Amino acid sequence: MTSAAPDPSEKAERILEGAMQEFLAHGYAATSMDRVAKTAGVSKATVYSYFQDKESLFAALVRRLAQQRFPGIFDRTILQGDPAEVLRHVATKALDREKDPEYMAFIRLIVGESGRFPELARIFVKNLAKPAIATLTQYLSTHSDYRDPEAIARILLGSVVYYLMLQELLHGREVVPFEKDRLVDSLVDLIVEKA
Repeated sequence: MTSAAPDPSEKAERILEGAMQEFLAHGYAATSMDRVAKTAGVSKATVYSYFQDKESLFAALVRRLAQQRFPGIFDRTILQGDPAEVLRHVATKALDREKDPEYMAFIRLIVGESGRFPELARIFVKNLAKPAIATLTQYLSTHSDYRDPEAIARILLGSVVYYLMLQELLHGREVVPFEKDRLVDSLVDLIVEKA
């Protein structure tokens, strides 16, 4: 009796897990496809059979991260109902990323490496920020009378990103403490009252 061959999606997932470990441990520049293969427990040829190069592997990792950690960006059914409730839900879920050390470490990696590798930041913006703005803009354009739904989406998401940057990435929690519930309540009040 022979064991079944691993599912191709399982191999791809192992490669992505290995890549995440390597990128976080060594940064983008020092991570090689050899290291990823070793960490994933597959051959280098297997890595290349799934991902053309390190940049496409990184892009796949960003897409995976976006889909796993921000399902609302890709599942528009979540954005249904009263704007106050939906906006509160979106902001709260995004701010909950502070409890996800792997995500926060990955954001630090992107920010830290973006000077030498601007394409990494563009991959992140294209696969996470752009769909988030588009999804929220579409939702806002179908609810109430917002003059500029895209600007409102950017204000909400920008405020959330700024909070995470200042409080978590820059370790400002003790220097400029601010409760995330206050931020969410104020944002929702400002946006809903202006509609």
